[in-house]
Amino acid sequence: MKITATREELLGPVQNVIGVVERRQTMPVLSNVLLSAKNNRLSVTGTDLEVELVSAATLTVSAPGEVTVPGRKLLDILRATPEGTNVTLSAESDRLVVRAGRSRFTLSTLPAAEFPLVEDIQPLQVLKLSQAEFRKLIDKTHFSMAQQDVRYYLNGMLLESEGGRLRAVATDGHRLALCETKLNERVTGKQQVILPRKGVLELQRMLGTEGDVEFSLGMNHVRCEIGDIRFTSKLIDGKFPEYSRVIPANATRIIDADRETLRQSLHRTAILSNEKYRGIRLNIKPNLLTLQAHNPEQEEAEDQIEVAYEGEEIEIGFNVTYLLDALSAIGTAHVNIALTDANSSCLVTAAEDDGAKYVVMPMRL
Repeated sequence: MKITATREELLGPVQNVIGVVERRQTMPVLSNVLLSAKNNRLSVTGTDLEVELVSAATLTVSAPGEVTVPGRKLLDILRATPEGTNVTLSAESDRLVVRAGRSRFTLSTLPAAEFPLVEDIQPLQVLKLSQAEFRKLIDKTHFSMAQQDVRYYLNGMLLESEGGRLRAVATDGHRLALCETKLNERVTGKQQVILPRKGVLELQRMLGTEGDVEFSLGMNHVRCEIGDIRFTSKLIDGKFPEYSRVIPANATRIIDADRETLRQSLHRTAILSNEKYRGIRLNIKPNLLTLQAHNPEQEEAEDQIEVAYEGEEIEIGFNVTYLLDALSAIGTAHVNIALTDANSSCLVTAAEDDGAKYVVMPMRL
């Protein structure tokens, strides 16, 4: 294999896939990226066996071939090379020689045959939607995914297609985020897949705001192509909780608040909350919300803001981080907080419907 290109032509594809390449792997080949050159086209592949990224570029291929090289080292070499420099990569016996100006680097290689690739995923359903809408689904829900929970199906995001809509749901057992959007065309039946956390975060990084994305759902994998990058991810095999049952359906106490005023008040009060549990007490009276926090050092904080509320007085505790995450994801000027009683979850939504709902369980304080 021998290819010649500018530093920038090589740097782009390597940067696009490096997010899934770990420095320390149980299999040495997983620390490498696969370089495949033919027909004046180079494709760079990175994988961690859960998520696979392939990025392609058009450049001069003098001799076709395939080889795997340490991904992070190749990236560091290209980053350290001056802009506009012509770079030549040539495979010589079991080494890859990188020539850039007067610099020369020799990298170890492993056979391309050892590199694990995901072939055809045999899609059961293909969805089309705009990148901006898909990005919105992830942006508004990803923070509610669990991290390293023994209930492995919570360490990811549910994607559910039904009729003409696509829904994203994430929960860690203490809070839930849901957002839905319209698809470009109706789909038959209802399909649910659970995308792992790493796949969700890589997708979020890749998605732009222009153009459409085609999303293929298979039995064990999902795949989508965004520009010159092809994303493939394994699915989490498990049953996601019945999320619709935890969304309060008949909450009668509705608080209408200015989003930014409430967010700032929560930030101020949280300064003196318990650092471990992050609990904060809300005391709601007609048109007045009092926020209180205290910690083991006997320090206390109290703040008051005006809200639109006509119901009876209620006092309830929440994890302030969960409320702040929900408020940060809502893009409208006003928010609604719907409560049933002091022992039930609250539902946070935008005053003007934006397709997103946030459920936060109460805390005992």
